Amino acid sequence: MTDVLVIGAGPYGLAAAHAARRLGLSVEVLGRPMSFWREHMPAGMFLRSGPDWHLDVAAELTFEAFDPVSPDPIPIARYLEYADWFAAKAGIAVRDEVVVTVAPAGDAASRGFVATLASGAVISARAVIAAPGIAHFGVIPEWGAGVGAHTVDLVGFDELAGARVVIVGGRQSAYEWAALIGEAGAERVDVVHRHPEPRFDRVSWAFVEPHIERTLAVPGWWRRLPAAGREAIGQQFWDVGRLTLEYWLAPRLARLPVHRHAGVEVVAPPAGGELELSDGTRLHADRIVFACGYRADIARVPYLPPVASTGGFPDLDASFGTSLPGLYIPGFAATRDFGPFFGFVRGAVPAAALIARDLEVRLAT
Repeated sequence: MTDVLVIGAGPYGLAAAHAARRLGLSVEVLGRPMSFWREHMPAGMFLRSGPDWHLDVAAELTFEAFDPVSPDPIPIARYLEYADWFAAKAGIAVRDEVVVTVAPAGDAASRGFVATLASGAVISARAVIAAPGIAHFGVIPEWGAGVGAHTVDLVGFDELAGARVVIVGGRQSAYEWAALIGEAGAERVDVVHRHPEPRFDRVSWAFVEPHIERTLAVPGWWRRLPAAGREAIGQQFWDVGRLTLEYWLAPRLARLPVHRHAGVEVVAPPAGGELELSDGTRLHADRIVFACGYRADIARVPYLPPVASTGGFPDLDASFGTSLPGLYIPGFAATRDFGPFFGFVRGAVPAAALIARDLEVRLAT
């Protein structure tokens, strides 16, 4: 029996695996290394984060240690190289296996889990860290079912050369996909969203750091905040991360056939290749792309056993533990209980640290 089974080899899975190994625990990691980043993000994408967002709880195997002369912005390909380097240096071997089910072991005394793999193999573990990422949680409006693709499923753009494309959504992914699709030769790209037109500017994520420190210092800090405090931080996060988009997008968009429609929405499903907007505008759409973000729905993660949840989010304790003792879920699905910054890479290290603290106590008994 292994001490810790980690399902998922993205930033949260790799950071947690490393933290557990540092405790001397036996760890198995299942999945494809950084699979969401490799398979659901376009090759020409850039990161919003800086070089200080890394994966090491010891702050040694950092991105800056890997690349002292960090590019600005950081291409996704370079961060993938860092993740590979980190895993190699940390001694993390990832098995490319698909988990079919995870279930509590047969009796309460064993306090462990059994994972069944698509290959038929079975792994027993004393604890499980499930890091499913966001691939399961893409949002498409009701009217859009079957008429377009979410950005999570559209990462190659060659087939859009010469096409008229409508993107529904107005955050970073919407405008970055618009730039990439325009650069791939689309005839026209229309970006449609309900909120005001975003700003394009340099932003600082430094405001997140005190919140991370409090999360580490005070168990359950985010949930203990009065609602007004959570709302104020959420608004700041919205202003910096949602209503302000990266400065390097603006000059790219300016030279492309990208048209913006802010403060409107689609009022009816497409008919005859046309979309009607709430201001009366009609847009021709050869392809529709949904950049509508993500909404947690933990029941959509196929391998997980039933856990207590509220509004699609798992109910987590102060160490990311679920209602099944020994099963942890960090990452985007934890943002309700830990704050919006735990949907970004920056949350991977503090999440790993909190889980490791709990594992050290739990597996010592």
